[in-house]
Amino acid sequence: MLVLLPVYRPGRELLPLLSDLRGEAATVVIVDDGSGPSAAPVLDAAGALGCTVLRCFTNRGKGEALKTGFRHCVRTFPGRDVVTADGDGQHRTADVRAVAARAGRDELVLGVRPLDRMPLRSRVGNVIIARLFRAVTGQSVSDTQTGLRSYPHRLLKDLCDVPGERFEYEMNVLLAAAGAGCRITEVPIPATYLDGNSASNFGGVTDSVRVVGSLMRHAAGQFTT
Repeated sequence: MLVLLPVYRPGRELLPLLSDLRGEAATVVIVDDGSGPSAAPVLDAAGALGCTVLRCFTNRGKGEALKTGFRHCVRTFPGRDVVTADGDGQHRTADVRAVAARAGRDELVLGVRPLDRMPLRSRVGNVIIARLFRAVTGQSVSDTQTGLRSYPHRLLKDLCDVPGERFEYEMNVLLAAAGAGCRITEVPIPATYLDGNSASNFGGVTDSVRVVGSLMRHAAGQFTT
């Protein structure tokens, strides 16, 4: 199991997940998105657990962190599928394992959370965006914002060229996968939120606008072709 975690200003809640993953012999790659010196204790501890830690000098966004990780995985672990997860305490080892179990089927797998357990701001945004996604692509995805995903290795090089620097990148990936005819499947996972999801780096209105903007640009491109 090859697991990629993009992080920004990670807290110590990241370490139990890393310890559990390493205990299951998972290969773990962490990309720090320019957190600065304050993150050094957690990142050093991650390295001591045997994780590969890639450090970016400036904060460029989750999309760029993911692409940095994908490029590393293509070079260092060719032919292996990649599971991505968030480092903010949302995802447990069992959730990562459940999604990884579906890898190898040449499909994009999403670990989806129950809507009724999401914080209100996440639930409302997800419902609206999921409906827009279905209208634009014809495919139903119940949790477009989940960061727990399994990517088939054949897509990784192409994912490095998908536009987007921040949270809109993951939407652009779904749009690209749907456009390429890649099957998108879902694995239910429990919703785990620490302190009302206060550790999330999703920027509310700003990032929601970016995500919806990606959908609208995709729809406009379809209309003009």
